[in-house]
Formats: sequence, C-alpha cells, structure tokens
Amino acid sequence: MEEEKQYWVAFSVFPGVGPVRFKLLLNYFGSAKKAWEASVSELKTIKLGEKLSEEFAHFRKTFDVSTYLTELKENKTTVVTLAEENYPKLLAQIPDAPFVLYVKGKKGKEPLNLDRTIGVVGTRKITPYGKEVTARLVEGLVSYGFTIISGMAYGVDAVAHQTALDSGGNTIAVLGCGIDIIAPPSNARLYRDIAEGGHGAIVSEMPLGVRPNKGLFPARNRIIAGLSLGVVVTEGADDSGALITARNAGEQGREVFAVPGPITSPYSRGPAKLLKHGAKLVENVEDILEELNLSNLNHGSNSTRKHPTGETEEEQKILACLSDRRVHIDELVQATGLNTSDVSATLTVLEIKGVVKDYGGKEYGLA
Repeated sequence: MEEEKQYWVAFSVFPGVGPVRFKLLLNYFGSAKKAWEASVSELKTIKLGEKLSEEFAHFRKTFDVSTYLTELKENKTTVVTLAEENYPKLLAQIPDAPFVLYVKGKKGKEPLNLDRTIGVVGTRKITPYGKEVTARLVEGLVSYGFTIISGMAYGVDAVAHQTALDSGGNTIAVLGCGIDIIAPPSNARLYRDIAEGGHGAIVSEMPLGVRPNKGLFPARNRIIAGLSLGVVVTEGADDSGALITARNAGEQGREVFAVPGPITSPYSRGPAKLLKHGAKLVENVEDILEELNLSNLNHGSNSTRKHPTGETEEEQKILACLSDRRVHIDELVQATGLNTSDVSATLTVLEIKGVVKDYGGKEYGLA
C-alpha cells in the first residue's frame, strides 16, 4: 500500500477523527502524512481541541499501521479511500462521505453495478406481508440489473440480501461495526455468501474490531442511502431506524420510496409516515423505475438471474413449467401430473413466498 494511503487508514482507526475533521486536517496540512506527523501545538491551532489533540498524540505513539495492514490482509479486507477513482461515485457526492471504506468481497465475473443501486430497508420484526413484498420488489429490481444495498440486520435487510443472491443478483451489506464482526451472529451464512460468492460485498467505515452499538447505526444508514439512487422502506414502525435511512436519502437528494401496508399493522406506520411527507408510493418495481426516469430499461437486463427451483418436489415441478408468460392452472395440472388441489395449494405457497404471481383467471407466472 502506498505511503500516503497508509496514513488515511491510520486516521480511520482513531475514533476522534471522522469525515469532517479529516477533511479539515487534509485541507490544512495538504496530506494525511503531514497531518499525522503534525505537532500537538499545530493540531490545537486548527481547533482540533486540546483534549482531542493530546489523545491523538498518544494514539499515534501506540498505533502500528504495519501491524494493522497485516491484520486487514489476513481478514481478506481491502481499503478504498475517497481520493481513489474506484471509490463509489454516488457515495462520494454526499457531504460527509467516509474518507475510508473497508471492503470485503470476492471478485465476480462482472464488476458490481454501482451506477444502478437501490437501498431496501425496514423493520427487524418482519411480518409475512413484509417478507413477501420485500422479496417481490427485490427480485424485480434484480431482474432490471439493480444492485441491492442494505444493512444485513434481521428482518427486511436479511430478506433483501438473500433474495438478491437467490435471484442471481448483486448485493452490498453496509455494517455498523468493524468488517470482521458478524452481527447478528445468526446472519453468519449470509455474511459468507455475500463476501465469498462473487455477487456482492461487505462494506464498513469502521476499523477492525469495533463492536456494533446503537450509536453507530445512524452513520451506517447514511452510507446505505449514499450508495443508492433511492431507498425503499417496505415495512417498519414509526420510530424505525429505516426512517433515518430514508431521511438521509432525502437530505442527500435521493429518492424515497415506501410500500403501503395494512393500517392495522404497527409496521405499516413507518411507510405511511413517509408517504404523508411526500415519499413515492410503491406497489411494483415499475413505480420505482418511473420515479428514477428509468422506465425504458429492458426487463431481464441482469443476465445472471437464476430461475427459481423450489423447495419441494411439487414446487420444482410447477416452477419448471413457469416463466414470465402466463400459464393456466389446467395446463400446469397436465404438465406436472399433479392433481388440481395439489397444484392449487402449491401455487398459493409459492405466491406467498413471492416467487409466483397470480394474474387472475387462474393464470400464473413467475413474479
């Protein structure tokens, strides 16, 4: 790693310097190296603060950047700085863009599309309705070549990431902790699938070893919004953290989308609140494309999209007969050899999963 970049990394580990202070240091001293080597008196002169200047002086005496870079390599983590060309262009546009991004992800056959990205967020306490609409929208977005951005939390985030992968698409998980921390632990498999599958990346601005806490999530949420053309909230309470992400999106000049839900559900209140404040109401993927002025995109522009295979023998037989065209239930009965009641019951299950769409008139197709 080049010498100047090493100092950017070193500053990212010191907890007292964030994007705003780092920009101040960089503008004053002209380089991260000169800022790192500045005297305490110089640091105080630029109003870094007496206490913070002393803490930084102690930190740089005890911090070994070479050892830290070795730890990053062992963790298979790369670093991208705001000064580099491969830094995400959308994220670079926000006023408090992270000056360092830690990235973990296996290089796929094709690079991640960071020009066509959508954030999909919502409650951790996802309902069957929330799961269905999240999966349905994500699968549709993937079919149009979108990369899905979310926070790898329980609930909506996990469904969004998993659906993107299952649909053959790409996804980026933004963490509110160090990139070496899997949180929640139950998402360990999802973490590995994203990091090692060649269809996504794990991203964080936090240095190695930083444990998750509530105070870090708002900062994480601004990155989700910053990486995205727009943010979709599929389900959430009226105090949901997803609303912070939506607010970030609005402040950053990005689009805000919300999915209406049952008025009897507390997890419909978040989207309802956004809709009352001008968010775009979303019933299908086409609503998102229209708002982003991308209505001319060709469906199926993601060439790696996988045909769903099903979890049971009945599901497999039915899905093998379905495509984007409409198929009548009688044709499915004849093609699969199943009786009408079994076909009907299986179609209902697949529809709940968001895999199959009921077009009416007993005609079905892939969602």
